[in-house]
Amino acid sequence: MENVAAPGEVENPAGAKSVRRASRRRVGVRRVLGELLITAAVLILLFQGWKIWFNDIVFGASQTGAAVDLSESWALPESGSGPIKNPKPDPGEPAVTATPENAESFATIMIPSLGKDYRKIIAEGVGHDVLNTPRLGIGHYPSTQLPGELGNIVLASHRTAYGGAFHNIHELEVGDSVFLETKDGWYKYVYRSTSYVLATQTEVLAPVPQTPGAEPTDSILTLTTCNPFLSTAERIIVYTVFDSWYPRADGPPAEIAKLVRRSS
Repeated sequence: MENVAAPGEVENPAGAKSVRRASRRRVGVRRVLGELLITAAVLILLFQGWKIWFNDIVFGASQTGAAVDLSESWALPESGSGPIKNPKPDPGEPAVTATPENAESFATIMIPSLGKDYRKIIAEGVGHDVLNTPRLGIGHYPSTQLPGELGNIVLASHRTAYGGAFHNIHELEVGDSVFLETKDGWYKYVYRSTSYVLATQTEVLAPVPQTPGAEPTDSILTLTTCNPFLSTAERIIVYTVFDSWYPRADGPPAEIAKLVRRSS
């Protein structure tokens, strides 16, 4: 018997094939677009990772060079090229650093345990004009004390990107030295402790950290940066306490004499 199409149905094999081909084309296009989007996302992530890594290398080297240049500008004709030969038993009270203008370079920082060439520049302020530049990178909170004063000297820097000057401060251990250098000489601080706080806990900026209103009896150097890596969820706070003062005329302390000599 001859096949007869049911009412409402039309035999059209060619049309059915056309629909199937169109459907396959749509699936194929969606698959290609999906793969392109995934590839683009991976490339963007790789680029951002490369950008941060390369940025840190370039900015870090530039910031170290700026610190060396600043130190050389302070060097005296017969000092700054070797360790103290005849250290004074009492160098007197540490010189107090004059209040700098915003974004003005006024000190360098050296942390031997973070590398034999670890040396960065410090400028006034913690805005982008300090923290996000290839020359500076470490900023001093204007509301906190300055080298030579009793109280809390607080510095801030990025942990990643823009040089990442404080990338490894979590590695500091008891007994590690941190040196600040100004035109007057060198201030030595010794690592005390590390804490982790929320970004809103500004009590770490107080003259006596975490104790607003208390009268300071020590000079403390506090290093602050974001934590964990690639996040601003909290802050890592590194505390160091003042140990010694070395006037420039007497030459640098032996622990950093080689670093100073290499740059002079």
